[in-house]
Amino acid sequence: MKKELKLYNVPGIESIQDMLIQSSKKFGSKLALEDLNTTPISKVTYRELLDYILRFGTSLKNLGLKERTHIAVIGENRVQWAITYLTAMCFNYVIVPIDRNLTKNEIMNIMHESDSEAIVFSGSYAGIMAEGKSSLKKMKFFICMDDTSEDKEFLNMPKLIYQSKDVSTDELPKINNEELAEIIFTSGSLGRAKGVMLTQKNLASNLMDMVSMVLIDENDRFLSVLPMHHTYECTCGLLCPLYCGASAHYARSLKTVVDDIQTVKATILLGVPLLYDKMFRRILKTIKENKVKSVVVPPLVKLTNLFASAGLATIKKKVFSELHHKFGGAVRIFIAGGAAPDPLVAQGLREFGFTFIQGYGLTETSPILALNRLDSFKDNAAGIPLPSVQIKIHRPDENGSGEIWAKGPSVMLGYYKNEKVTNDAFEDGWFKTGDIGFVDDEGFLHINGRKKNVIIPRGGENVFPEEIEDILNRSPFILESLVFGEKDLKQDEIIAAQIVADAEAFIEYSESNKESITDELINKIIQQEIEKTNKQLAAYKQIKKFYIREKEFEKTTTQKIKRYLVGSTDTQD
Repeated sequence: MKKELKLYNVPGIESIQDMLIQSSKKFGSKLALEDLNTTPISKVTYRELLDYILRFGTSLKNLGLKERTHIAVIGENRVQWAITYLTAMCFNYVIVPIDRNLTKNEIMNIMHESDSEAIVFSGSYAGIMAEGKSSLKKMKFFICMDDTSEDKEFLNMPKLIYQSKDVSTDELPKINNEELAEIIFTSGSLGRAKGVMLTQKNLASNLMDMVSMVLIDENDRFLSVLPMHHTYECTCGLLCPLYCGASAHYARSLKTVVDDIQTVKATILLGVPLLYDKMFRRILKTIKENKVKSVVVPPLVKLTNLFASAGLATIKKKVFSELHHKFGGAVRIFIAGGAAPDPLVAQGLREFGFTFIQGYGLTETSPILALNRLDSFKDNAAGIPLPSVQIKIHRPDENGSGEIWAKGPSVMLGYYKNEKVTNDAFEDGWFKTGDIGFVDDEGFLHINGRKKNVIIPRGGENVFPEEIEDILNRSPFILESLVFGEKDLKQDEIIAAQIVADAEAFIEYSESNKESITDELINKIIQQEIEKTNKQLAAYKQIKKFYIREKEFEKTTTQKIKRYLVGSTDTQD
């Protein structure tokens, strides 16, 4: 039976421009954004943020950049990236965030394809910009966030801000919140980039929906670790804190996350499943290596589970206070997105007293479609659809699973300059997500996997590789895996897997058992791990063949494997 969806009251906003003006008035002198690395503009309050936006936007106007001009941005997570993005939103430009991990060719291609006339970039991209400048005829202005000796013709972002005169918000252009505001290039099939077109209404509606379901306020501090160009981080890790009066703090790097959480005493961390998997594995390893903890902790988990089920959830934080202290002692919520987390990791972190929730969405939906709540969640579900979002399962099978279709104010306009792909993505106003899933009796959306990844063995049943990969990846000997369909001698499709062995686990095994690491040993142990996995799977889902792969898989910025780059027996990469 579906539970009644109780919502928090949230401020109404028409656009991102509207949100920033409201937040500046309400939270004026409060810290808004902070870089933990040293940068030219490393810390801003809400009032300063709006002032910098007004100054930068006025400078861009004075350069001759008219409203609706496309402006690209690329760089590490930092305050100046946020200022650039928000300036475009306030001054009626179209912002084009570029993935900082792309190759030079891909960066140049997006700058060209997006019809951008200006680009704002961090100093680390100055070399690429200097080299590519002559071939980009539409690009009129190159604006560097840092001082650089690369090219005397680059404009300097801090100088443009500081030399600009004071401007009132009354002079800001009027925003049509249903017009194109942002183009985000996402990897499509065969790696071809598709430009997702979002409006300020898309973003504003997603923010209001999200915060009405999960309470966030001015006491929250976000640690930002995921790339800002990605909609998940941009909407949830930048716009969301600014909407709620919270602060966002930009981690120095992925390697410093735990130290940075302690420094800022972060209350909220947005991560991808891989980050939480590594975190959880490290916790378990630390416990296992300590003779006392390895004996004491498991019964304590069970005991505190009983207290938690009786309504005394806070006891876990006290019992496992040493662990919480390692994460700064203030973490209120771990939020997972970008892919489905392993339910056992979610449950495991919760058993140590951490609140863990996940959401589901796509770049095309700004991004959140469904969200678990702090007081109403399922670790194996994507969540409950947002208040403004309609979800339907198209052509459900006998188990109720089918393609997830969505409708609502956060769904994109379409793909930039690609009418055919846009038309293919919609039917009768419904956006086809390409994901297969079902909605349970309580209204929770569950994701089986991507439609294009489905394997159909001889029996005709649908097999979702993601489900099998989740189980494989729980093995300490398997760093990562990719499950796929492969034709056997009879031309039937069988389930096969590529495995990347975990070097650390094999070194530990070798030292403990005084046994050399050989191909034979790796194959023997992985074979045993495959057999353990198969015992947890129905016969038609079982892995019949596996390959050991030398190198890790190439991944997207949200750490999803780029499946289209992997051949079925590509073990050397």
